[in-house]
Amino acid sequence: MKNYLNYQEKYKQFIYESFNVSENETELIITYKFVIPNLEEFNPSIKILKSDITNKELDYKYINYLAFNIGLVELISYWKCVCSKEIIVKCGYLDDNQKNWFKKLYFYGLGEFFYTNNIEVDIDNFVDIKTDNNKLEVETNYQGEGNLILVGGGKDSVVSMELLKGNPNSIMMVNPKKTMLHCVDIAGYKDITSVTRVIDKKIIELNKQGFLNGHTPFSALLAFTSFLVAYLKNKKYIVLSNESSANEGNVVGNTVNHQYSKSFEFENDFNYYVDNYFKIDIKYFSFLRPLNELQIAHIFSKYKKYHNVFKSCNVGSKKEPWEWCCNCSKCLFVYIILNPFLEEQEMINMFGENLLDKDSLLEVFKQLIGDSENKPFDCVGTFEEINYALKLSIKKQDKLPYLLNYYYQNHSLEIYENLLNRFNNSHNLKPYFLNIIRGALDEK
Repeated sequence: MKNYLNYQEKYKQFIYESFNVSENETELIITYKFVIPNLEEFNPSIKILKSDITNKELDYKYINYLAFNIGLVELISYWKCVCSKEIIVKCGYLDDNQKNWFKKLYFYGLGEFFYTNNIEVDIDNFVDIKTDNNKLEVETNYQGEGNLILVGGGKDSVVSMELLKGNPNSIMMVNPKKTMLHCVDIAGYKDITSVTRVIDKKIIELNKQGFLNGHTPFSALLAFTSFLVAYLKNKKYIVLSNESSANEGNVVGNTVNHQYSKSFEFENDFNYYVDNYFKIDIKYFSFLRPLNELQIAHIFSKYKKYHNVFKSCNVGSKKEPWEWCCNCSKCLFVYIILNPFLEEQEMINMFGENLLDKDSLLEVFKQLIGDSENKPFDCVGTFEEINYALKLSIKKQDKLPYLLNYYYQNHSLEIYENLLNRFNNSHNLKPYFLNIIRGALDEK
C-alpha cells in the first residue's frame, strides 16, 4: 500500500495521448501513445494482416473509433505500474456513463492486482477519468454473417471448434503459439486471423525496477479487439468459450475474481456497451456458458486427437514448445477435471507423469479443493466441480495415488447431485447455439 500511495502521489496523471491507424503493404497497424509525465512514454501496437480482412465496405472512421476504444483497455497494462489518480484521455470522448463503465472494468478487472499488492481502494475514488474532446457520433452500415471463434489452445476452445463445425466460422488468435495453430489445424479450419499484439518493453523494465505489477483483465482486451476483427471479417457472432465456473471468485468473502473479464457479468456489461456505443449488429457471447468445467472435460475427453496437443499451463506457455510444467495449479486442475473420464495411462501420456501421485502438490491441491483460505489465482474450476471430479476418480480406482488418498482420508465421498446433468440458464445463447449445446450433453 505504501508504494502505491508513493507512486500515485509522484505520478498524478496518466495520459492517453493518441492512437494511429495506418497501413503498410501487408498489415493494418494500430499504434498507441500513453504517457506518464516525468517517467515514461509507451507505444504498444496491434497488427492484423490485410489479407485476413474480408469486409469490402470498411468505414475507416468507424475503425478509428474501435481502435480508440481498444486503447482504453490496453492502457491498463501501463497505468497499473503507478496507478495515477487521473487518467487523461486526449484523443477521444467519453460521456459520464462510459467513464463509469470503464472504471468498473478497471476496478474489478484489477481485483487480483489490488489484492496481491495489498492495495485498499474503492470503486468511486481509485481513479478519475477525464476527457477534453467533443462527442463523436459514429454509426455505420453493417450486415455480418457467421462466427468468429476465439481460440487459446486449451480444451474449452477445442470443444467450441468441434461443436460448431459446419457453420461459416473464422478463427481468431492473439500472438498464436504452435500449439494453438496445431489445434486449429486438427479441427480443419482454414480461415484464421492472427492478431499480433506488441507490448512496449519499457513496461517490463519498470517492473524489474520495482514499479507495481500484477494480473490484468486480458479477456476484456480480447473482447474489444475481437469486435474490431469481427467487423473487418464481416462476422455476426463473436464466440467465446468461457464456462459457468468463471463466475466464482478466488478469495473467500471478497469479490476478487481472477477470471472477472471471463464472467457472465462482464459479458453482459460488454454487450451493453456494444449496444449503446458501437451500434452495429455483432453479438458477443460465450458458447459454453451453460456448461460447467466437468461437462466440458467430459465432452473433450472424447476428442482424443487433441489430447497430446492442447495446452493450458501458463508457466509452460513461456517455453517453446508449450508444455505442461506439472507443478502449478492449472496443470493439477486440468489433470483432476479430466481424470474421471480417461484411463490412467492416457492421463500420463498427456502430462508425462501422474500429477495425483505428487506429494509436492499437496498445498496446491488443498487450495483447489477448498482446504485453504483462497482458491489459486488461475483459470480453474469451482470448489464444487473439483471435489466432484475427485470423488468420481476415487470411485473408479482401486489403488489410490497420494493426493486421492489424502482426499479419501479427509473428505466425504458422498455425492448429492450429478453435476454432469446440471445446466446453467444464465447465458446469452440464441436457440440455434443452445440446441447444439443440449445435443452435446445428450450424447454422453
